[in-house]
Amino acid sequence: MDLTTSYLNLTLRNPLVASAGPIAGTVAGVRRLADSGVAAVVLPSLFEEQIAAEEERDVRLGEAGSDSFAEALSYLPALDDHAGLRQYLSLVERAAAAVDVPVIASLNGASPGGWTTHAAALASAGAAAIELNIYYLPGDALASGREVEQRHLDILAAVRSAVTIPVAAKLGPYFSSAGEIAVRLDQAGADGLVLFNRFMQAGIDPEALTVSSRIQLSSPFEAGLPRSWIARLRGQVRASLAASTGVEDAADVAAYLLAGADVVMTTSSLLRHGPGHAEVLLDGLTGWLQRKGFTAVSQARGLLAASAAGSAPGYGRAGYLQAIQDATSAYGP
Repeated sequence: MDLTTSYLNLTLRNPLVASAGPIAGTVAGVRRLADSGVAAVVLPSLFEEQIAAEEERDVRLGEAGSDSFAEALSYLPALDDHAGLRQYLSLVERAAAAVDVPVIASLNGASPGGWTTHAAALASAGAAAIELNIYYLPGDALASGREVEQRHLDILAAVRSAVTIPVAAKLGPYFSSAGEIAVRLDQAGADGLVLFNRFMQAGIDPEALTVSSRIQLSSPFEAGLPRSWIARLRGQVRASLAASTGVEDAADVAAYLLAGADVVMTTSSLLRHGPGHAEVLLDGLTGWLQRKGFTAVSQARGLLAASAAGSAPGYGRAGYLQAIQDATSAYGP
């Protein structure tokens, strides 16, 4: 069975990629993921705020002099808890040397600025590509849609101009037209589009009168939205399409491939079941391909994309009306 695929102009041994998560935060974790069969590993994100904190630290140390080194450190978060650029570059370099699959660095930011120039250092450290995670939730209720979109394009342009290695843009689904911003990012030079980022949802405790923030692992139910947009974008963009969110078993991987994904990313399932779950997913995918008579992943990819003539009527309004009719029959009087 031929599981090879291409993503970001990289030839991968299969379409399963470990997305950014805590397992890949150490070289040992990256090695475990690669040994379990994933075709590439996305490292945890280096955040714009971490770069700014490290730069501020360096300025303060320079101003205070070496005699004030210990005191200056107390002004900023401990780097052991909030690793900065230096530690991240070390992780990239050591992880890339430890495994025989591409290691993709992740840059996470929300504002155009000098932090994007550090993408070049990630490339020099051995990153095969950069995943640009644009995590931006505008707090201004009057911020225009075009302003939000332009911020994404400006950040991509800054990173794209700093490196020659491939750059993928990871974005959320909350745009007036998610398809248009995907096409604009593609035209602006994104080598890949990762659909979609999962934004944190704040919780409110009515007893404690507090607001809490936490990240929840994804579920297969959440895969419908990114899968639908991948199906619509297949054939409409030059960039590679990466599926992210809602992968639990091999059927979820197969569904994303049928929609048109070049690779399928997962972190939640690997956190639930351990890195060895990658082997379970790949064995299941191979079994599914064999049952359906395919000899290669490429034969299944995009088979049910919206652009496949007459093969996927469920993506349009007709599918919506059919769903309403089915629900009425099932739950109506």
